[in-house]
Amino acid sequence: MFLRAKVPFQDHEVADYERRRYRGFDQRIVHRREVRILKKAFRLLGAEPPAGLRALALDAPCGYGRFSWLLLEAGYRPVSCDLSLAMVRRARVKDPVSPNPMGVVANVTQGLPVRDGAFPLVFSLRFFHHLHRPEERQAALAEFARAGSGWLILSFYRANVLHRAQRALRRRVKRSKTRIKMITGREFGQETTGAGFRVVRVFPLFRGLHAHHIALLKKA
Repeated sequence: MFLRAKVPFQDHEVADYERRRYRGFDQRIVHRREVRILKKAFRLLGAEPPAGLRALALDAPCGYGRFSWLLLEAGYRPVSCDLSLAMVRRARVKDPVSPNPMGVVANVTQGLPVRDGAFPLVFSLRFFHHLHRPEERQAALAEFARAGSGWLILSFYRANVLHRAQRALRRRVKRSKTRIKMITGREFGQETTGAGFRVVRVFPLFRGLHAHHIALLKKA
């Protein structure tokens, strides 16, 4: 499973999730910060695609298409990929530019139905920290390397004592069942290098306070 603890979102759940997920004040701050970092990362990718053409970008998992507009703004044509058909359908709606927005339902860790090197950019936000076992992360990275031909934007949770304590408190107070996997910077470097990527830049969401980091990687 994409996320073993959850079943794929159904149609009636997607709208509610989209409405609730980033409604809180703290989550709106997180979203704005992520957008700012991603715009910096896109500026580091180099030259834009030729006029009139849009390079393909694999958005996996796409969720409800939270960043579809940002990929379009950067000159890419998003291909929305998720374990949930309902999420893929919703994400495709967020692409008003492409004549036929593309989407695929697939489990990254079990293989993507795409040809080798199909995507100049692979974009994967808020997925890696749900993979708790090294072999799961290695399988995902291997598939990103196979499907991609250049760049990978990947977020991960870097081990952070303060954030770990905050999440433990939240689980006790809110009875949250969500579990995330934090890894060290060394582990992240070893796993991505082992999959054939070079780390170009790592952006902390909030340095020292939050475990979430966004990495820009280049296929070696």
